[in-house]
Amino acid sequence: MAGRGPKVLVLAAALALGPVPGGLHAQGLVADASRHLVAITTGFVGTKVLLFGATEGEGDVIIVVRGPARREVVRRKERLAGIWVNDTEVTFRDVPSYYWLASSKPIEELLPPPAVQRHEIGVQHLRLVATGKAAAKDLAGFRAGLIRNKVLNGLFTVRPKDVDFLGQRLFRSTIEFPANVPTGSYTVHVFFVRNGSVASAQTVPLTIAKVGIGADVYRFAHASSALYGFFAIAIALLAGLFAGVVFRKA
Repeated sequence: MAGRGPKVLVLAAALALGPVPGGLHAQGLVADASRHLVAITTGFVGTKVLLFGATEGEGDVIIVVRGPARREVVRRKERLAGIWVNDTEVTFRDVPSYYWLASSKPIEELLPPPAVQRHEIGVQHLRLVATGKAAAKDLAGFRAGLIRNKVLNGLFTVRPKDVDFLGQRLFRSTIEFPANVPTGSYTVHVFFVRNGSVASAQTVPLTIAKVGIGADVYRFAHASSALYGFFAIAIALLAGLFAGVVFRKA
């Protein structure tokens, strides 16, 4: 697994510098990741994944990483009789649980606004469908609150990271995943941009999953929550009895 990245990078170099096969002529882009599975084990503190590739001819690259879509509830608090209480809530559907962005140049220099919106490049261009009792004029505030919370938790990237070119055709970028990254199937969208438009694009799959004993406990807790609660209480009681015996002997 560790040696796969350099091997594929050499392959990308060969594609870029040598004869270009028909598939690359059709796409104009080839990209891959140093690994396609991020394993979350006990003590996981975050990780990095290298994305690299080659382009056919000169151009720029934009990379968008999206986590699995989820429902997100945003609540607004109001002060009532000196106590802060939840007043209004809005539910957003199909919100990426993780959103990461990188580009070889500033986005505004690469694509016009319609193309940026069409491809949802940048968190401000995400198409988020809201349901709730909030007035239409207040939805912008709830949307801003959702994005702000995601940024504070390290799950949304607002300012694009760098895509570095090695020469004119080979590129690379390092995707950073925090310790609280959600599990699930991710999509890495790579856009090859030339003359103000997307010349070609490629999607690289990526999976983030819990593995090991922690994953087994997690699955058991969700599949059999009542039984898990019983065992948790039993273990806590046994631990308390054991501690009592030890302290009495001391």
